[in-house]
Amino acid sequence: MTSWKFYGRRDELEAIKLLLTRGRWFFCAISGRRRIGKTSLIREALLETQGGTGALYVQIPDSDERDIVAVFTDALAAFADANPGRLPDSVVADKLRRFSDMARTIGALCRAGIIVVIDEFQYFNRKALSAFTSLLQAEVDTLTGSARGGIFVLGSIHTEMTALLEDRGSPLYARVTDRLNLDHWDFATLFQVFADQGLDSPRDWLTFWSVFEGVPKFYRDCAYQGTFAADDHSAADRIIDTLFLSARAPLVEEAGTWFLRELRGAGVSLLRLLARQQPCAQQQLSAAYAESLGDSRSFATYLATLVDRYRLVERLSPVFAQAGSRQARYQIGDNFLAAWLAAIEPAVQAARVQPLAQALKIGAVRLENHEGPTFERMVRKLMAEASRRGAGDFPLTDMVHGYWNRPRDAARLVEIDIVAVNEDDRRVRFGSCKRAAAKHTPAALTTFGQHVDDFLATATGRRFKGWQAERALYAPDFPVAERQALQIRGYVCVDLNDYQRWLAAPGTN
Repeated sequence: MTSWKFYGRRDELEAIKLLLTRGRWFFCAISGRRRIGKTSLIREALLETQGGTGALYVQIPDSDERDIVAVFTDALAAFADANPGRLPDSVVADKLRRFSDMARTIGALCRAGIIVVIDEFQYFNRKALSAFTSLLQAEVDTLTGSARGGIFVLGSIHTEMTALLEDRGSPLYARVTDRLNLDHWDFATLFQVFADQGLDSPRDWLTFWSVFEGVPKFYRDCAYQGTFAADDHSAADRIIDTLFLSARAPLVEEAGTWFLRELRGAGVSLLRLLARQQPCAQQQLSAAYAESLGDSRSFATYLATLVDRYRLVERLSPVFAQAGSRQARYQIGDNFLAAWLAAIEPAVQAARVQPLAQALKIGAVRLENHEGPTFERMVRKLMAEASRRGAGDFPLTDMVHGYWNRPRDAARLVEIDIVAVNEDDRRVRFGSCKRAAAKHTPAALTTFGQHVDDFLATATGRRFKGWQAERALYAPDFPVAERQALQIRGYVCVDLNDYQRWLAAPGTN
C-alpha cells in the first residue's frame, strides 16, 4: 500500500495550469458535486506552477452578508499570515463590513497578481445575497484584459451556477472566460487507486464503488482510516464501521450536512422512498409518496427538482424510447446518498441502541441489496468508458441502455439489464448483471433467454433483425471453470478483472 497522492484529472489539471501561466487575467467557473475534488485540483495546479502559494481561498457559508464578509476577512488574514508582504496596501482586512468592501478587495487582490478562489459560489443565487454579483461584475469588468490574477468560482449545484453565470439577466452573464465541469474519477483512475492501496478483490471493488463511486475525498478517507486493509471483516463491515460508526468516523455527518440539509422536508422523503425500491416507475413512486405523506399534489414538482436542479435523481429510459416515455424509471444518481439512505443510515441508527455486530449486520445486508441495481449502473459506465478509450470487447455507437416493458401492455414482463448497440457493425449485446457469478444459475439463464426472445419479438426488438446478437453475463469476478462452462454454452462472460485489464492497457489512457 502506498501513501495517498493526487490521482487522475490530468486533462483538467493541464487546463488549470494553462490558466495560471498564460499571463492573462481569467474568471473561471468550476462545477461539480461536493467532495469531487474542485479545490484539490486548483491546489495541485498551484503547487505545480507556483509552489502552492499566491491564492486566497474562501468558502462561502449558507448565511447572511455580515457572516460571509466575516468569513472572507478571516480568509484574508490567513492568507496574509501565510504570505507576508503579499497583500496590497489598499487592502485593510479589519475595515471590511459589506459586500461592496469584499468585491473591491477581490479586485485589488487580482490586480496584485493574487488568485482568488470562491467556493460554494451558488449561494449568491439566493435573493438576500444576490447584490454581491452586481458588485463583483463591476470589478470583473475592470479586470478583463489585464495581465495578472484571476478568479475561480466553484459551485456544487449546477442549475444555480448556471443562473448566476449564464442567464442573460444575471449581472455576471458572459463574464466567464473559462469553464470546467468536474465529474467522478474515471474507472482507469479508480483501478489505479485500488492497486496502490492493495485492494485486489473485484467483489470489494463493487462494494467500494457502490458507496463512494468516483468521489476522491471519500477514497482518501478510506486510505487514512485503513479501510482498504483486508482483515477478517467484509468490505461492507470495514466501510460502515471505520467511516460511519467508530469514534473517529469522518463521514457520519456527510449526507445530512451536505445533501439532505439543503433539501429538507418532502424532497428528503421522496429520496428515502426511492432508495428503498430503485429503480422504479413514476407511477409506483408517486403511489408510495401519496401513501407515505398523504398528499401527491407536490410529487411532480419535488421529483423535477431532484432531477433538474440538484441532479440527484436520474431518469432512465428503455432503449429507443421516446423522450417523455411513460416507461421511464427513476433512481438516485449519487451512489453515496443512495447507500446512506438505503443501508448506512439504518446501521448508524441501530448502533445507538443495539450491539455493534447487529448494527453491522443490518448495514451489510441492506448494502448487498443496494449493490444489485448499482452493479448494473457500474457495468453501463464501464462499457461507455472502455468504448471511449478504444478498449474493451464491445465498441458502442450509442449510450448503453436496458429494456423493460409495461406489463399491462404486454403478455408478460420483459426485463433486460443491458442493451448495447453498435450500428456500424450491426451488433447488439444483451446483458444480464449479477453481483455474484454463482447467481447466473440455470434458472436465471433460462429467464434471461426468454426475456431476450420476447424483446426481439417486439416492434422495438425487430429493429435488430439480421444483426449479430450476443448474450453476455456480467459479474464482479468469474472463476475460470465457471467462465469456461458458460462460454461453451455460447455466453460472453465479462467481469471487473477484464475491465481493469482493458483500461490499464497501453494506449487506452
